[in-house]
Amino acid sequence: MGRRFDYEAAVDALSSALVFGINPSLDGIRAITEGLGRPQDSFDCVQVTGTNGKSSVTWFTAALLQTEVLSVGAYTSPELHSYIERIQVDGRPVSEEMFAAAVAAALDIAGSAGVELTEFELLTAAALWAYGELSVDIAVLEVGMGGRWDATTVTEPIVAVVTGVGIDHGEHLGTTQQEIAAEKAEVLIAGSTAVLGPGTVGVEEVLLQRADTVGISRRAVRVVREYGESTPVAEGMTVRYLITAAPDSPDGHTRLDVRGLYAEYPRLEIRSPRYQAANVATSIAAAEAVSEHALNPDRVREALGNSRFPGRFEVVGEDPWVVVDGAHNPQAATELSGAIYDAFGEMYPVAILGVLADKDAEGIVTALAPFVSEFVCVAPDSPRALAAEELADVVERVTSRVPKVADTVAEGVATVRAERASAVVTGSIRTAAEARSALP
Repeated sequence: MGRRFDYEAAVDALSSALVFGINPSLDGIRAITEGLGRPQDSFDCVQVTGTNGKSSVTWFTAALLQTEVLSVGAYTSPELHSYIERIQVDGRPVSEEMFAAAVAAALDIAGSAGVELTEFELLTAAALWAYGELSVDIAVLEVGMGGRWDATTVTEPIVAVVTGVGIDHGEHLGTTQQEIAAEKAEVLIAGSTAVLGPGTVGVEEVLLQRADTVGISRRAVRVVREYGESTPVAEGMTVRYLITAAPDSPDGHTRLDVRGLYAEYPRLEIRSPRYQAANVATSIAAAEAVSEHALNPDRVREALGNSRFPGRFEVVGEDPWVVVDGAHNPQAATELSGAIYDAFGEMYPVAILGVLADKDAEGIVTALAPFVSEFVCVAPDSPRALAAEELADVVERVTSRVPKVADTVAEGVATVRAERASAVVTGSIRTAAEARSALP
């Protein structure tokens, strides 16, 4: 290896890459991984795409696979506070030293090959190298965007998951659900098992057509919510779930039963909103598809009960409640609204809202408005942030209410805390991260 980095130098190197973008080609990431010796060939992979829920499914699936006594990598994005959060092994981030070595390895090959990488391509190459060095048995990889041209698509997953399809990243993926589904469908490859989450309702035709094209239609697993006798019978392999109890407070539990491919998993409990039930069922489907046998129900119950997801309806303050959630598009905001209603009832919290300029702010506000008492508009510390004043104009136009405006996320949190009001901080992962940092 040529260069040596400490963690700060690795972060600086990442900052000099194209921070946010998508290359309509896999040539760059293929060249780098070839130069690194194709580390992805030394372990199995599960690839997870979807408009929402893919980070949660990645974490849940990794936790479930650990119950099979496997060493499991989990690659997610974006981070809340530190880049090392993105590259985890057995539920823990890699060390700063390993992270720096991985970035240096990827940059060395990029430099010698004359390849210019985006930040995500560089991080993906680094993650694959780190997983090879750490001898993981399997890595669960969250797609950054889409599927067709995503850097994680350099791998050949044994299981490919599509959690759901909504409208997001329209400038890159398309403006209709069918167009976006076609981009995500590219993760389905010959030899893999497809897992189609409940959020794929309405676009199954696109995904199943791709599965048929690559010869895996008989290995497509659909995850559906069980409504009793009224549930439509899905053809082929199906995993069903039934929510038996929803949280009645911000730190409450969701209870559910899952009927998997190989076994039933009753009386599961997660300290998360009910929207995570779909992600639990999808993850059980993925883990069973990897293992090709039933999981141990007691270990499943323990793994799920211990799961905590920073920035996903996370309670960071009590008396009054402060919850942070990274919902960044209308579909996610709609799910968040249901969680708010379950947790707070008619004691509506204040929404501290900060979104990025390329997101559908109007759709997010529309979804949240019926379930919050007022809005405090902020701008996270990001060059992509929508100005708080512009966001306030959106809120007033959509709701006919005049929102408050704060200069920073921290100021918005302090304002609401001083009023002794409960709050939900949302709009982007960056907003959620800054709120977490603002509280003791």
